[in-house]
Amino acid sequence: MIILLDTLLVTLILTGFLLLGSSRLGASIRISALQGIMTGLLPLALEHGDLFSYVSLLGVAVIGLKGYVFPRLLFSALRESDTSREVQPFVGYMASLFFGILFLMGSFWLDTRLNLPVHSSSDLLVPVAFSLMSCGLFLIVARRTAMSQVIGYLVLENGIYCFGLAVVSGMPLLLELGVLMDIFVAVFVMGIAIYHINREFDHIDADRLSALKG
Repeated sequence: MIILLDTLLVTLILTGFLLLGSSRLGASIRISALQGIMTGLLPLALEHGDLFSYVSLLGVAVIGLKGYVFPRLLFSALRESDTSREVQPFVGYMASLFFGILFLMGSFWLDTRLNLPVHSSSDLLVPVAFSLMSCGLFLIVARRTAMSQVIGYLVLENGIYCFGLAVVSGMPLLLELGVLMDIFVAVFVMGIAIYHINREFDHIDADRLSALKG
């Protein structure tokens, strides 16, 4: 199980770097879906004893929503927007990858400084959680299109989810399912917003909305 857990965590790190370096929105949605599936498999790779049935239910819910439902909503919004690439982001892709490396190094350093009561069998879980949260926030503020910002929001939540798995003893199933429902509503609303932004302004560049005047 430890080998499986570490493999999943390394995959999550790699998907974070792929998202930072990708300009194609369709590819970014697919990568975020893969990251969601890997996140959903994490509880199954952890030791939970009598809670395994509840953990399995949570894992299936996460995989279903993040690996299938959310990507379908995002692809639907992407087709309506008639946009395929992130054009002229605030931070370039090579610089984004450099920041990703800094985030990863900083996450390992922060893990050693905080001395958290970790309940996981892997020492990578907390640094990976911090790294994903940093990458998600970076995508939100460093990209122009609303689609990329929604993907950044999903990456941020994946990091929060990983952090909860690491430090929470036991599995608060109802709480996690409640968080997933909130994310579902948020992504659904953002999909509608992206559609209406594109219909009214012929683009999904969120930065250009700041030029609107009442």
